[in-house]
Amino acid sequence: MSRNKRLQQGLMGLLAVLMVGGMAYQFTPAISGGGGLFGQKNQGTPAVKVGDQTVTVEELNAFRNNNPLLAATQTGVLGDDFKLYTVRQLVRQKMFADGARDMQVSREEVNTEVDKVRESNNLKDNKAWTDALQSRGMTDSGFRQQVRDSLAIKKKVEQIEKTAAPATDAEVRAYYDLHQHEFKTDPQIVGRQIVVTDKAKADALLTQLKGGADFATLASANSTEFKDRGGALGPLENGSPKPVAAVVLPSEVSAAAFALTSGGLTDVVASGGKYYIVKVEQYLAPTTKPFEATKSQIKTTVDKQKKDAALEAWSDTLDRNTKVEYIDPEWKVSDPTVASVAGQNIPYSDVVGQVVNNQQLAQMFGQLPPEQLAGIINGGLKTQVVQQLLQTYAAPAIVKKLGLNVVGNRAAQAEALAAYAAKDVKVTDADLQAAYQKNIEQFKTPASATVDEASFKDQGQANAFRADWNGQGDFTSAATRAGATVSERGSVTSGDQKLDAELDKAVQGTGLRAVGDGSLTPVVKVGERYSVAYVRDLKKATTRPLGEVKAQLEPQVLNEKQTAAMQAFFDKQLKELKPTDNLKKILDEQAKRVAAAEKAAGTTTTPATPQTTPATPPAGDTSDK
Repeated sequence: MSRNKRLQQGLMGLLAVLMVGGMAYQFTPAISGGGGLFGQKNQGTPAVKVGDQTVTVEELNAFRNNNPLLAATQTGVLGDDFKLYTVRQLVRQKMFADGARDMQVSREEVNTEVDKVRESNNLKDNKAWTDALQSRGMTDSGFRQQVRDSLAIKKKVEQIEKTAAPATDAEVRAYYDLHQHEFKTDPQIVGRQIVVTDKAKADALLTQLKGGADFATLASANSTEFKDRGGALGPLENGSPKPVAAVVLPSEVSAAAFALTSGGLTDVVASGGKYYIVKVEQYLAPTTKPFEATKSQIKTTVDKQKKDAALEAWSDTLDRNTKVEYIDPEWKVSDPTVASVAGQNIPYSDVVGQVVNNQQLAQMFGQLPPEQLAGIINGGLKTQVVQQLLQTYAAPAIVKKLGLNVVGNRAAQAEALAAYAAKDVKVTDADLQAAYQKNIEQFKTPASATVDEASFKDQGQANAFRADWNGQGDFTSAATRAGATVSERGSVTSGDQKLDAELDKAVQGTGLRAVGDGSLTPVVKVGERYSVAYVRDLKKATTRPLGEVKAQLEPQVLNEKQTAAMQAFFDKQLKELKPTDNLKKILDEQAKRVAAAEKAAGTTTTPATPQTTPATPPAGDTSDK
């Protein structure tokens, strides 16, 4: 379910607990050119005080400059957002280090980690090691302090995870009930194949098969693969092929074969210079594995969810209790409450974190001016992010109200709620029929042929040539002798505009006269001349029937219906919780603040104009965190 993935990955922003898990392994990037907490200078000009830790100006600048996205724009509203993101990231890193002060780390543990870094970077020589540190503005003692901090955080994380209670049977069962799509077996087919290297031979074999020839016999006589077992895709068992999954066939071939849910023959399918024909004798639809077969796997997952929840609670506590003091006014940022729900305040930095980590933004950056990009972000993306964050922050309250045995951090609970909302969604035959008609064009294959066009100045000449030529000899020579100008149009597809519209229509029409290896079209007027086309290898336009594309269409329709059900569910639940949304007010205040600062500094940027202006939300708490 793509909606579930978006909720899990996109709703929470950059979770602090996820940063903690990775901090202990950032030593090597610090030496090899990466950024992060352990790649920066330990001493410098104080900018922000975080509990008993200090973030320096040098650290902030290095963090920003090591990220191409953050470094590219340092002015305007985007620059203001990026500065908030930079400060918030380093504040959280220092916050975790401060929160892990009670963890004991020995000198030997630090030495072991430093030795690993030096060895992995080929810096065993003391001078090379010192030079590498100095190139990053660091000292050996400063680096070791950062290693000590990271080891302390790692130990703190492990300590907190141990406090999480094991998954209960009810929680494991609830996970299974809501995530049965995760425990589906792959579809399989029982079938045979014929593989040859010549297209004409493949076409001839397909004609024989459609005429009733025995597939296994033809496969044994002609196939380059599995001919010893009559082309059976799986090993033979009691004379019949064993079922196989899609992976045994090239992707193009498996797509055609697994679409035949009622069995049958594929057309000739080209792949890797070979030509395949597959006969599906039986299609085995996916089934859900029984609970007992998945119980152990699910318990591991739920145990991890409960550990994540414990880490999130620790992070939230640190956020509430850690005092942040801005020493350098140039790095003072505003992080107001952008929205509130179920007693939870959502900081604006959560929204900015989602924006910075949005892959589409990274692709658009550099293609559009910053002010235009800011307008797109403020007019659409941030509005969507706030709504997603509201769903996530509200998730624990909704879970409690519904009495569900759902656990995990906020993102995991939101994902579970999305699954809960979609669990009873079914796709009906009427749904499939409607979707088929709506998307009928994607199931059509246009007509195609090889065409030579003979163009005559006189209509009588054209009619005479069409009536007299019997297909003997060369068409071009015969038409030229009859007074025509001949154009070899080659392979054409209906609608590709290689032919005049009327001639294209005649090629696909019913008035063709069979001659030689092809047929002649009726004479049609093309401009001031008259044309007749010699048509070979004609393939009429076809539309794949619903039964053939059902397996392809059904997951799409199911996803659409599930997404609609999820959205309706969250809309209803949020309405009852009466959330506040301060985004418009915050963006207006940000624009004024940035404009005033730029005016005072003697610089100006074009204000960001939202593409879509969200409705004015109820006023709420917009105080700095």
